[in-house]
Amino acid sequence: MAETWTPSTWRQKPIQQVPDYPDADALKATEAQLSTFPPLVFAGEARRLKKSLANVAEGNGFLLQGGDCAESFLEHGADNIRDFFRAFLQMAVVLTFGAQQPVVKVGRIAGQFAKPRSSNFEKQGDIELPSYRGDIINGIEFTPEARIPAPERQLKAYRQSAATLNLLRAFAMGGYANLENVHQWMLGFVKDSPQGERYKKLADRISETMDFMKAVGITSENNPALRETDFFTSHEALLLGYEEALTRVDSTSGDWYATSGHMIWIGDRTRQPDHAHVEFCRGIKNPIGLKCGPSMTADGLLQLIDILNPTNEAGRLTLICRFGYDKVAEHLPRLIRAVEREGRKVVWSCDPMHGNTITLNNYKTRPFDRVLSEVESFFQIHRSEGSHPGGIHIEMTGKDVTECTGGARAVSAGDLQDRYHTHCDPRLNADQALELAFLLAERMKSGREEKRLAVNA
Repeated sequence: MAETWTPSTWRQKPIQQVPDYPDADALKATEAQLSTFPPLVFAGEARRLKKSLANVAEGNGFLLQGGDCAESFLEHGADNIRDFFRAFLQMAVVLTFGAQQPVVKVGRIAGQFAKPRSSNFEKQGDIELPSYRGDIINGIEFTPEARIPAPERQLKAYRQSAATLNLLRAFAMGGYANLENVHQWMLGFVKDSPQGERYKKLADRISETMDFMKAVGITSENNPALRETDFFTSHEALLLGYEEALTRVDSTSGDWYATSGHMIWIGDRTRQPDHAHVEFCRGIKNPIGLKCGPSMTADGLLQLIDILNPTNEAGRLTLICRFGYDKVAEHLPRLIRAVEREGRKVVWSCDPMHGNTITLNNYKTRPFDRVLSEVESFFQIHRSEGSHPGGIHIEMTGKDVTECTGGARAVSAGDLQDRYHTHCDPRLNADQALELAFLLAERMKSGREEKRLAVNA
């Protein structure tokens, strides 16, 4: 019999990756203040996302999840949000066209402020300071003052998330996502690249289709699906005091929901079954993500699935696999076989970023060919196992950054210093993200052809 759950029972469990706040009273006061603030998202929206993810779990859709590695206070602005949304819409259109299935759009945005760290301390020269853990906790500047965890940062993170969500909802529902604008989503620096040319050809085909539909009376004016889109937010639920403060009872169902984002996930470093992060997430009704790295065993995964999704509800749990291009073939098949054998309903998603980080010229980077290789292996393994490769989880931006090497418009090791702007981990720029989307679309199209031939054989 599971223990009775409340939003605070996690406080009775062991916990990892938590900051050491020097002023406990100030932290308590901040969390109390947050608990009086309006929710950032609503239970009905989280249920709608879960329903869409249930379709993905059944093989009838694809999850596109992506965004910043860690949002920053300094770079928050309308242009950055718009450019991210444009790049995301381009990827979604390419994937929808290739998969001929709905694409569930979930951003790593409006809450992705806290980051787990492999070490509690960072050293530069002879100076050692506490590690930067994200703007919601401390500052990135390498000074003793900046690295002190400050509770009031949570209030700023909440307000920035609210402002970001406000703009994203306007973009998604106010006409910007209208398919008639498919050509206008092109980012300037992508326009003259190989991906820009491929996207233009696809946009031309969509425009022709829209013209035909308009001729027979189907327009964006009388069909909201052509001018609006569902867009959801997600982040790693790392700072549990913040999450608890924004966890509310839904008045229509009586269930608890985390209102900090539509979907939250548990990281590979905090997925211990008897620890605080799993305890918190088991009680909320949002869709949950679970990062699965090389140390995840089949039995350990089944134990976590039983804790996080005991009723085997489709759409509740997304397994975000992050192994590395050279390890995915060793680890993924045994997890798929265990889950399929037990009949567990999950969304399988590929994170090709976190297992492929290397250092070049003193910069952390991710070679694009390794990212593509892990994605290719992910699809091939699912095909051979007869399961559905249901999603992709990437760190990306709409900006013309030089953080990941490679791509059709190749970023070299020497280019990394040019526009290396990330606060934490290297991100794909919009051109690389679009190239990845085209690769995925081709794989999904070939998968459809294989299924069709198998049915007709």
